[in-house]
Amino acid sequence: MAGALSGLKVLDLSRFIAGPHCAMQLGDLGADVVKVERTRLGDDTRSLGPYIEGESIYFMMYNRNKRSLTLNFRNPAAQELLRRLVAETDILIENFRPGTMEKMGCGWEVLRSINPRLIMARISGYGQGNALSGNPCFDGIAQATCGLMDLTGQPDGAPSMAGTFVVDYASALYAAVGILAAVEQRHRTGVGQVVDVSLMGSATSLLMTAIPDHLVRGHRATRLGNRDRYAAPGNTFKAGDGVWVHMVAGNDAHFPRFVGMIGRPELLTDPRFATLEARMANVDAIEAIAAEWIGARSSDEVLQALHRAELPCARVQTVADVATSPYMREAGHVVDTVHPRAGVVPMQGLPIRLSETPAGIRMTAPVLGAHSGEVLADWLGMAPADIEAARGAGIV
Repeated sequence: MAGALSGLKVLDLSRFIAGPHCAMQLGDLGADVVKVERTRLGDDTRSLGPYIEGESIYFMMYNRNKRSLTLNFRNPAAQELLRRLVAETDILIENFRPGTMEKMGCGWEVLRSINPRLIMARISGYGQGNALSGNPCFDGIAQATCGLMDLTGQPDGAPSMAGTFVVDYASALYAAVGILAAVEQRHRTGVGQVVDVSLMGSATSLLMTAIPDHLVRGHRATRLGNRDRYAAPGNTFKAGDGVWVHMVAGNDAHFPRFVGMIGRPELLTDPRFATLEARMANVDAIEAIAAEWIGARSSDEVLQALHRAELPCARVQTVADVATSPYMREAGHVVDTVHPRAGVVPMQGLPIRLSETPAGIRMTAPVLGAHSGEVLADWLGMAPADIEAARGAGIV
């Protein structure tokens, strides 16, 4: 069955995570995604370990459902070939430092003159056309610059990065949303547009209430460890068997269930805990009560009681727990793919489920340049002799 985005042609010129992950989402949903890579070396992440049979796991996680076409970007003939491909393209995704596409003769003004229907997604660190646009920026830099790092970690500890590339992922998803909005607009007007997404803009959008809380109320949000910022008790607690359990039981709907569960109904009328505002003012005290109750019981007992009380909770699992979880397989969150060189490679499943046009994994991440001839024939109608001539000239 064809995917929801079947028929859309995507050129993915991006590297690392944000751009490739965005393009992969479109590929999962059925788009024909062609990953355009440098000859010989390909995407920078092909050289990043760890490896399975010499193939980068890092690269494989962000590049399934794509065909690989190599181009020598420094060769003017390759740049011209790229412009020919753009004429057949619905969506182009790039995350070069601003100005790079222009240096290749492939800036927006040039490309839209070739293809007025083109949608060009430009993912960068600081956005296009401002004082910081030319600065290099990775996920950790964005986390540090926008305040996320200062919000993460223990109160008495150093600022910390999140455990995964949260800004890159957010930027990828914002770009995908922007692209689909531009596609919808193109249905009405027949004209494409630029989708401009920056890591800094994405990171800032993740700051919750911190900016107005500071500018209006003068309050500085900072590190709280695992403590819930808006309700108490809500934190990670160690059970009697040494297992960590995360529990959220602090809003006005949950707290009565919590005190009933622990057999302390008098806490509902205790002035320190009777309202959410009071509990937040006395968070150490209410968390001490929760920690004492949880610490006296095994994690199984704690989780069973929390489930009976219909309180949000979970055992803190390791990656090993997740990778081997029967639930993760049953729900399709972890799936097996078969790579032509690496063999069976388990990876993340499909996060978007559509009932009528389901997403799917049609192919694993491509071997470098595996589809160059196929793409040039499919998209441009190039003859085999012309493709071989381009290879011989070092263009592809």
